[in-house]
Amino acid sequence: MSPLKNVVLVHGGFVDGSGWQAVHHLLTREGFNVSIVQNPTHSLEGDAAVTRQVLDAQDGPTVLVGHSYGGAVITEAGRHPKVAALAYIAAFAPDKGESVSTLIADPAPGAPVPPILPPQDGFLFLDRDKFAHSFADDVAVEDAQFMADSQVPWGVDALNGVVAEAAWRTKPSWYLVATLDRMIPPPAQHAMAERAGATVSEALGSHAVYMSRPAAVAELIKQAAGVQG
Repeated sequence: MSPLKNVVLVHGGFVDGSGWQAVHHLLTREGFNVSIVQNPTHSLEGDAAVTRQVLDAQDGPTVLVGHSYGGAVITEAGRHPKVAALAYIAAFAPDKGESVSTLIADPAPGAPVPPILPPQDGFLFLDRDKFAHSFADDVAVEDAQFMADSQVPWGVDALNGVVAEAAWRTKPSWYLVATLDRMIPPPAQHAMAERAGATVSEALGSHAVYMSRPAAVAELIKQAAGVQG
């Protein structure tokens, strides 16, 4: 089979799709057709619907990529007929009946606790003063501060959104573990990847590995697309 040339990138909570810029540049330079989903992150159902709209517009088989909460979105939306492969980037990979909320409900002893503030009108934010340390410790200081100050409200309904059917049960998947992640502990990433039967790679990076290590992220996506690095 020919390598896949379409890639759809799905961001996670607290951020928007602009963080994929470096990955987008790397992939488009190699001839990939790359689309960025701008999820409202109000609900899992709504974000999956927005992702399906972008998938509808693809002209053929596609690699669907998700970071963090975006992993839950691609798990729900990835049953779309144009999705040929899934790529999880330091992402949640829930099973049927699970949500991000259930996956983080019982953290391992000693695991870092993300500085999520109490909900405000149904939305979540990270503590701005702790954002860089937890989310983007290896991103340029000014960029991490901008991310903290420009946070996108993450809906509690998105956090609690339950997956109807897990796409990774029927689609091949790849997973990039960020080994310095303080938002999703690396052991939890490995466990989700193993359960999904994913092909696993590691990158020395924070939760914002898609920004700090774009070449590693692009390489994993290329592997999912069937392109040799």
